[in-house]
Formats: sequence, C-alpha cells, structure tokens
Amino acid sequence: MSEENLEAFRRGFEEFTATHAYRPETFHPEFVWDMSTFRGWPEQQTYAGFEGAQAFLAEWLEAFDDWEIEPEEYFEAGGDRVVVILRQRGRSKASGAAIEMHFGQVWTIKDGLSTRMQMYASPAEALESVGLRK
Repeated sequence: MSEENLEAFRRGFEEFTATHAYRPETFHPEFVWDMSTFRGWPEQQTYAGFEGAQAFLAEWLEAFDDWEIEPEEYFEAGGDRVVVILRQRGRSKASGAAIEMHFGQVWTIKDGLSTRMQMYASPAEALESVGLRK
C-alpha cells in the first residue's frame, strides 16, 4: 500500500472515530466485515457489504452509553492491507460498568475501496495475522 493510500485510509478512519459513521463510497460492493477471526465471538461471523458493516456497528453500539473509539497506531501490512490498533471505551447500558477494550483490525483496500475487515481480540493477534510483530 502506498503512503498516499495509507494516509487516505488514516484520514477516513479518523473521520469515523469522530462521527461513528462510515462513508458508503469508501466500501467495495462485495465488502465483508469478518468477525470469525475475533477469538470467542459468539454472534454472526460475517456481515456483507456496507449495509452489513452498518448493521454490525448499530448492534454493537446499542449495548453502550458514552462509546468512543480511538485509533492508536496504523501499520502498513504489505500489499493492500493495513492494521489498525484501537482502544474502545464505553459504559454498558445493561450494567452501567465501564468497559475498555484494546484490539486490532486488518483492513484490505483495493483500488481505494475497503474490501474486507478482519477483527482480532488483541493487537498482537492482528499484527501476527499479517506477519508483523510488535
């Protein structure tokens, strides 16, 4: 991935963290949101298209009050992939408990469009999945 494409991805992701909304024009029609790589995820494993990503996000956010997500680092992962290390904070609507999560995502970008996102329960798992170590 070129530095220019990585920077464009970074700007788009930071826009998402501010608005909690993705821009549909940045997703390939055959995009897949893949939770099968998230150790222990009991729910639906994949979500298809931009609509699937939106459905996942809506379901996820429904469980939280005061939700925020912060990208900590970006790693160019060779070819068309980028790893994003994230920290998420929120308060459970059900219990009121504060929740914090540190995890990673691997995004595949082709021709400027997101084609796949794979979620990992830890930054190390995300980095290892693309042959990187931190």
